Amino acid sequence: MTFLNSVQTIAYLGPGGSYTEMAKDIFCEKYGLNVELKPMPTIKQALNFVDTTPNSIAVLPVENSIEGTVRETIDNLIRTNNPAIKILSEFVMPIKHCLLSRTTEFYSIANIISHPQALAQCQNFIHNEMSHHINIIQVASTAEAAKSLQNYNLTYAAIGSRKTAEIYNLNILKDNINDDPDNKTRFALIGDFDTPKTQNDNTSLAFSTENRPGALLEILQIFHDYEINLSYIDSRPSKTKFGEYTFFADFDGHVSDEKIIKVLKEVQSKTLYYRLVGSYERWQ
Repeated sequence: MTFLNSVQTIAYLGPGGSYTEMAKDIFCEKYGLNVELKPMPTIKQALNFVDTTPNSIAVLPVENSIEGTVRETIDNLIRTNNPAIKILSEFVMPIKHCLLSRTTEFYSIANIISHPQALAQCQNFIHNEMSHHINIIQVASTAEAAKSLQNYNLTYAAIGSRKTAEIYNLNILKDNINDDPDNKTRFALIGDFDTPKTQNDNTSLAFSTENRPGALLEILQIFHDYEINLSYIDSRPSKTKFGEYTFFADFDGHVSDEKIIKVLKEVQSKTLYYRLVGSYERWQ
């Protein structure tokens, strides 16, 4: 039995063959989940599903080693109607992109379809190896890109995984085309459940401060005073007023730790917006 024993449905960014589906399989194996599967066409729809469906969870990408935070995931995660929706677990997957097509002729490709993150992770390959007149089409997932090739002529290619090529019967024109050979993506399991404390936990937090000198420093000073390692911090537009930002931070510890309870209480007292985004075992 695990803390997810009441889960009935798992949503993920689909269709079949996406990297997120591969991460979903890893989470299901780890937690012994044999539940209804709900592939979703967009990240926002996957989060909306979890937000409105009891006993459900979702698997989504949250960070890439090259492109950083997956903004669509973070922006929508911290704005779910249910404030208890949070990160429950994480998994870091090596990403090896391939150029896929129905043709076998690499030099006939004049159009590339893929998710914006995948395109960004392969921009050097696209610039250096492809035609300077290449037409780029963005879609919601790498799997959708591969699936859509059946609707296009042989001048179109998609960026995706080897598994994607197998599922949609595509040729691999070029392998390992991502700019960084150590390309990795962090995937998160998301839902409304309480996570157990382990000996290697990470806590994620979203907050905003007053727009004045030193406001952010006061928050950072709290972590320093309690000797808490703040491992990551990023800012995103608040989407409420131009020039105001929401900060997203990761730090060592679990929300049930006595020290972390004190830290979060002090942080909350100095913020305009505050939301716990999860306490979960760090991937090793």
